[in-house]
Amino acid sequence: MSYDGWILIVASLAGITCGITGCFLILRKLSMLADAISHTVLLGIVLAYIISQSMNGLYMLIGAAIVGLLTAFFVQVFYSSGIQEDASIGVVFTFLFAVGVILITLYAGDVHLDVEHALMGEITFVPWDLVTLGPLLELPKAFLMLSTVLLIDLIIIFLFYKELKITSFDPSMAVAIGIPVMLIHYLLMGMVSITTVASFDSVGAILVVAMLIAPGASAYLLTERLSVMLVLSALLGVAAAITGYYVASWQDVSIAGTMATMNGVIFALVFLFSPTKGLIAKKLHIRKLKTD
Repeated sequence: MSYDGWILIVASLAGITCGITGCFLILRKLSMLADAISHTVLLGIVLAYIISQSMNGLYMLIGAAIVGLLTAFFVQVFYSSGIQEDASIGVVFTFLFAVGVILITLYAGDVHLDVEHALMGEITFVPWDLVTLGPLLELPKAFLMLSTVLLIDLIIIFLFYKELKITSFDPSMAVAIGIPVMLIHYLLMGMVSITTVASFDSVGAILVVAMLIAPGASAYLLTERLSVMLVLSALLGVAAAITGYYVASWQDVSIAGTMATMNGVIFALVFLFSPTKGLIAKKLHIRKLKTD
C-alpha cells in the first residue's frame, strides 16, 4: 500500500467510525457532550500510560472508555441535581481535561504523547507508525485501532439497534417497555470514548468533534430513516476525509483542519439543497403555499 493510500484508508475509517456513532448523538441532542468526551479522554490516555508505562492501543482504549463514562456520569449527576446541562458539561470537561494536561506535563514529557498531538493529531505520520503482525506483515497502528473500534461499534449497533433507536427517539416509551435507558446511554458514551481515542492520530481530539457531528447532521437532513442515516453519515464522513486530504495536499495546509472544513462545506450544501429539509426546498414550499 502506498503512503497516500494508507492515509486515505485511515482517514476514511475515521470518517465511517465517527459518522455512525455521531448519528445517535445528533438524535439524542448530545453534540456538546461529544465535545466534552473528546477532550476528557486525554486524561484516560495519560492515566493508562502512567499505570501501564506503555503506549499500547488497548490500554489507551480502556483508559479513554473509563474516563468517557465518568464524564457522562458526572454530567448526569450535576444535571440531576438541578444544574443546567450546558453548565454541567462545561465544568466537567474543563476540569478533567485540565487535569490531563497537567499530568502530561508532569509524567509524559519524554514520550510521544503531548497536548498538541492529542488535540490536533497528525495523519501524515500514520503510515510510519507500524505494528508487526507475523514475520512479514506490517500495518499502521492507527489502521488497526480504527478497524477494531469500527468492528466493536458495528457489533454494538447490531446487537442493540432496537434499544438505541427507541431510546434515541422516545426515551419515555423506552422506560415504559422496560429498556434500561441509562445503561444504553452509558454504552453509547463508551462508544464515543473509544471512537475518539482511535481517531487521535488522524484528526486529534478537537477536530474529531467535526467528524462525530457534521456527517450525522448532514445525513439527518437527507432522510427520515435511521438505517439510511447511518449509511449516509458513513459515506459523507468518507467523502469529507478524502476530499479534505486532497485539498490539503493541493494547498499545503493542515490535513485535519481541511477534513473538518470539508465536513462543514458538505453540511452547508446539504442544508441549502436537501430535497425535503433544505433551506431552498422550504422556501419553495412556502412560496407554493402562498400562491395556492
